[in-house]
Amino acid sequence: MTLRMPMFPLGTVLFPHQFLPLHVFEPRYREMTMRCLEGSRRFGVVLIERGQEVGGGDRRFGVGTVAEIVEAAQLPDGRWLLETVGRERLAVERWLPDDPHPWAEVDALTDFPTDASDDPLLTRVTERLRRLLALRTELGDPAPPATVALDPDPVVASWQIAVLAGLSPMDGLAVLGVDGFHARLAALSDLIAGELELCEARLF
Repeated sequence: MTLRMPMFPLGTVLFPHQFLPLHVFEPRYREMTMRCLEGSRRFGVVLIERGQEVGGGDRRFGVGTVAEIVEAAQLPDGRWLLETVGRERLAVERWLPDDPHPWAEVDALTDFPTDASDDPLLTRVTERLRRLLALRTELGDPAPPATVALDPDPVVASWQIAVLAGLSPMDGLAVLGVDGFHARLAALSDLIAGELELCEARLF
């Protein structure tokens, strides 16, 4: 079903199940926040292709994620501090005029449940992720601990891996655009392998 949804283009990729804090200060997005809090508490997040987050006039990619506001606090000057979480992926069917913030007609991209907790590819990707996190720690780079626990749901775990891998926005967008659990794992496996090579080269 195609839905009309308020949109928040950002310079980062939001994955499903990922927490995203936001500081909302532009008047148009303050209005969007009020509208969302009075309704479904949801808006779409897409990566900016060209331009800046502030001021408008940007170009946006067409795949993103629905964000849901789980906590909201308004500051005395009207700004908002939001805690949001990524829900389902979305595809933009058509951008609508900014009124005053961006709007789009979007379709949900659903991940279907899968029983793949012992999937060998998931095991391999998890092992590569832990090796990457350990190497980053050894190199002095900011990184979560290599022992970080993943969700028992393999679909949720795959998105957690995408977050923990610290991918560039364009690599993150590529993962977000992949349909299907196993195809996503394959893409993550290749990207994390590339990150491992870069870290290993810095050690020697």
